[in-house]
Amino acid sequence: MLDAYLRPKIDPPLNAAGRGLARLGVGANAVTFAGLALGLAGAAAIALHFPLAGLVLILAGRLADGLDGAVARATRLTDAGGYLDIVCDFLFYGAVPLAFVIADPAANAFAGAALLASFYASGTTFLAFAAIAQKRGLSTSAQGVKSLYYLGGIAEGTETIAFFVAICLWPAHFAVLAWVFAAVCYFSAIVRAINGAVILRG
Repeated sequence: MLDAYLRPKIDPPLNAAGRGLARLGVGANAVTFAGLALGLAGAAAIALHFPLAGLVLILAGRLADGLDGAVARATRLTDAGGYLDIVCDFLFYGAVPLAFVIADPAANAFAGAALLASFYASGTTFLAFAAIAQKRGLSTSAQGVKSLYYLGGIAEGTETIAFFVAICLWPAHFAVLAWVFAAVCYFSAIVRAINGAVILRG
């Protein structure tokens, strides 16, 4: 929901940084993998009961996730790069709830499972629409220049990162926060599914 609002504000500094990295010879895929490594390291820190360290690593990883696209735009956008970016994103997003379940299974397992299922539902509506939109030649730049055309929703990248910040700051309240965010993700998935069906039917 907030991604389309924030993109015009964060893209200019990201693009400037991306051009700088490109001049240094840093490739977009290298930045993508660095972002994934940082995100997974953050999840590992959470699983080991260091949520604040995990938060720092997660935020660094998300910065890298923003920079990889900027580097690609400064050099050359490729389908392979876009594919790697989305795969790494999904690996990261699933790792953080799993880390909280590992850290305290008794308190977090049920809510964590519900949250991961809601991510699955949201990801399905996201990727299924993107695949068919590509087949039909549909495109948009509402969320910035992307390799995929996907429908916006209530729970997008910005909201998910805000949720991750909250559970890292208040890990004892993971279960309650996870149930709330899972409900938001399910609602977002339902709305996206309906909107996608309407668009593709037209």
